[in-house]
Amino acid sequence: MHIKTKGRRRQARILYQDLLAVKEVAKPAELAPRGGYWLERGRGQIHLGVEDDFRPAKKAHPALPGSDDARWATPLETASNRSAHEPPAMPTLCHAGDDAIASKENNAFRYNLSLEYPSQVSDMGKCFLALVCWLFSSLAFSQNLSPVVQGFVKVEAPVVALTHVRVIDGTGAAVREDQTIVLAHGKIQSVSDAASANLPPDAQTLDLAGYTVIPGLVGMHDHMFYPEGNAVFGEMAYSFPRLYLAGGVTTIRTTGSLEPYADLEIKKKIDAGEMPGPKMHVTGPYLEGAGSWALQMHQLTGADDATRTVNYWMDEGVDNFKAYMFITPDELRAAVKAAHKRGAKVTGHLCSIGFKEAADLGIDDLEHGIFVDTEFFSDKKPGVCPERAEDPKLVAQLDVNAGPLHDTIQYLIQHHVAVTSTLPVFEMGSFTGRPTLEKRVMDALGADAQRALLWNRVRASDSARLKEMFGTDVSPWPAEFKKEMEFEYAFSKGGGLLLAGLDPTGMGGVIAGFGDQREVELLVEAGFTPLEAIHIATYNGAQFLGDLDRIGTIAAGKQADLAVIKGDPSKNIEDIENVETVFKDGVGYDSAKLIESVRGHVGSN
Repeated sequence: MHIKTKGRRRQARILYQDLLAVKEVAKPAELAPRGGYWLERGRGQIHLGVEDDFRPAKKAHPALPGSDDARWATPLETASNRSAHEPPAMPTLCHAGDDAIASKENNAFRYNLSLEYPSQVSDMGKCFLALVCWLFSSLAFSQNLSPVVQGFVKVEAPVVALTHVRVIDGTGAAVREDQTIVLAHGKIQSVSDAASANLPPDAQTLDLAGYTVIPGLVGMHDHMFYPEGNAVFGEMAYSFPRLYLAGGVTTIRTTGSLEPYADLEIKKKIDAGEMPGPKMHVTGPYLEGAGSWALQMHQLTGADDATRTVNYWMDEGVDNFKAYMFITPDELRAAVKAAHKRGAKVTGHLCSIGFKEAADLGIDDLEHGIFVDTEFFSDKKPGVCPERAEDPKLVAQLDVNAGPLHDTIQYLIQHHVAVTSTLPVFEMGSFTGRPTLEKRVMDALGADAQRALLWNRVRASDSARLKEMFGTDVSPWPAEFKKEMEFEYAFSKGGGLLLAGLDPTGMGGVIAGFGDQREVELLVEAGFTPLEAIHIATYNGAQFLGDLDRIGTIAAGKQADLAVIKGDPSKNIEDIENVETVFKDGVGYDSAKLIESVRGHVGSN
């Protein structure tokens, strides 16, 4: 069999030789609008056509030749949200036994199949079914990467052995030295001591002595947009997917979208292998109330509008939502109810609603921590965002061990509300000269974005401006930043689920991928050990998303989503910046090439 690829339609051909008895091959009367499988006969060959992005057909396909059993009329379809790198579920007419093993040959997934036929299926029908299953197993499981994506691939083989590598598995367990990880067909096959590992004879072997492997990071506040000035944000549809992947981030939640259709299309293209990037949980458009400062956000008109918005965007394909600063309690309650009814979660960057009230309304997650919690303000009115949404001097005086802040921590834990840490966006601008402007960040920024970042950093430390805002030329931001770290540490140690993200907004300079790495470093500064910080940035995010059975740790049977790091981040957390290869579903991508490809693009696209 050989495969020809042209555009979105692929066709497999096989000389049917002794299948000449198949006189007629049915073509489905109705294909799904977005594609499907079909077979056709022509000039001594049988063709299996395939189109990407399958959706269920509206009408049943006709029964296959030689069978009057309706169950064999099931369309050959795949789930629309399947990654391009994951084998889809078997079609109804092909049955794989419990011992079926997938293998990947010539960029195609194969299964050892055992076929079951209704008793009334003729020999000709059985022959036809066998052909369908054989073609399906050879082609439908293919991992097709576009030439653009293929250009960033560093390692691609059915079986890969990462030998003599240090493993941080994401569970928080101790580091394991001199390990061998075997990746097979997009998944982790085994993790064992290198000295006793049995390497498959067909494995591509990489000697990674001096390197560390961690699970792919799970970014939980990873927008696709970046500030362009004057409260306007631009979609970084080209640069950010590449930078997230390059930084070792293999799964993201976009946590608020200004261009939800663009985010959904980016996800589709990544899943189809047409562009490089992480796996995406696309968040719907911001659930914002009346009076918002944000020109790019729809302002809800009440609870009914909140319900309609949630249902509409879930129908479009998003799987989570984010409430924003001016949402009313009634709107939030309605949005949470509608989302939960359909299995989706809601997070929030709130102002009009305090954290404890949000917990009572059923929210699942809260962004940024106490930087944005207004419930401690003496002049806070119910359902109203204060004129000044942040008070760093007040927050810095709160005590995580007693009083109202301690009570809030306990309340959130008791109500199973997660908190997303986004320390990088608050570090930028809280301190004079911090963080150090890295060359890799400046290289990624376009000229206008570079100038804007430098100007914003100078302005943030201007003593006249500080005195006008706070009555003193000493910035209160560093003390609040330290208090936020204390809050996150106390919340996590008390049993709360702490998540990690970067939030590439603010004054700029917090960039996809790089910012996710910085978040892990700042968690260590907050008091967590490097292993705990990596656990937060991998395992916890996967747990919240409901993906822990597939990603988030390094264990046999999970997806091969890994970051290969030069050095030892368990001893020097800054080594987490030294990502050289990122595996997503068993394909290794070259971080340096991905980063170089977006030089000068951030701030533009």
